[in-house]
Amino acid sequence: MAYANALTALADPTRRAVFERLRRGPASVGEIALGLPVSRPAVSQHLKSLKLAGLVGARSLGARRVYEIDPQGLHELRRWLETFWDEALEAFQREVEVGRPAKKRSKP
Repeated sequence: MAYANALTALADPTRRAVFERLRRGPASVGEIALGLPVSRPAVSQHLKSLKLAGLVGARSLGARRVYEIDPQGLHELRRWLETFWDEALEAFQREVEVGRPAKKRSKP
């Protein structure tokens, strides 16, 4: 249930802001913290939670750590969300196959 960890991590508004910042591409803690109403140490803690949830990865780039969205973790979340879409389509198909008569439109 990797999606549960991802949903829990993204439930926090600041974590979502950090995650959305990474949509623009890899960034260091300092770059991510710019424009956010939290300190760099707080951003680091949020990144740690996102990393534990499998949504973010980190790599060293010289003396800096650069964070980026982990496509595999995002894939797990997307796959779970798509089950709802699949269920909705199946329900729609069942309704169509039942062949309910269409309501007659009244003439204007």
